[in-house]
Amino acid sequence: MDRSTDKTPAFDLVIFDCDGVLIDSEIISARMLVAELGKLGVVIDLDYVGRHFLGRSYPTVMKQIRSEFGLTLPDTFEDDYREALLAAFQRDLRGVPHVRDVLAGIGVPFCVATSSSPRRAAMSLGLVGLADLVGDRLFTSTMVAHGKPAPDLFLLAAERMGAEPARTLVIEDSLTGIRAGLAAGMTVWRFVGASHLGPDTPVEPVDATPHRRLVSFAGFFQIAPDLQKGARRG
Repeated sequence: MDRSTDKTPAFDLVIFDCDGVLIDSEIISARMLVAELGKLGVVIDLDYVGRHFLGRSYPTVMKQIRSEFGLTLPDTFEDDYREALLAAFQRDLRGVPHVRDVLAGIGVPFCVATSSSPRRAAMSLGLVGLADLVGDRLFTSTMVAHGKPAPDLFLLAAERMGAEPARTLVIEDSLTGIRAGLAAGMTVWRFVGASHLGPDTPVEPVDATPHRRLVSFAGFFQIAPDLQKGARRG
């Protein structure tokens, strides 16, 4: 059930996830993981990746693969996978449409909180031309003991940015990220406009129900006019 109301609450901070929200990367990552594991005899598909790995950090994904498939990964697997993925990003990565306009036009503080590694996140934002807008306001799961779906990363970001969780808006695409935002006591909107999701994305389970869905960043300030630069905020 959508938790949206007619009136958008006032926010002092907006936290954006990176992969699948600012950058259209999830489909690239999923295809790469399927291909690399296939070389080791592990057969999974994109749907499996979406259900089990979306929004989780690389160490968490690898831990589950080892456990579920009884797989001993080669010592070079992690480095090889990361380098192959970054090469794919350099070829194919694109920013999500209209997101730069939102980041440039937002009138309250914002930051990025991601399960990606610092290197991958920084490189990705640079490739799509968003690094200048994000600056040093980038928080990764390496900064906390427990990544998403634990609330730790979002709570750290809010603390560092000087905002109360109750007055923080989280933009997420994954169920894992939604759970983390809700656990942090924040308002959560689910973005379904990247290539791995869409308006027909199935309804979320009860424990990962966002306050509303966002299909495109083109309509962001229509939904939340108080967040635009120059808006009068109550």
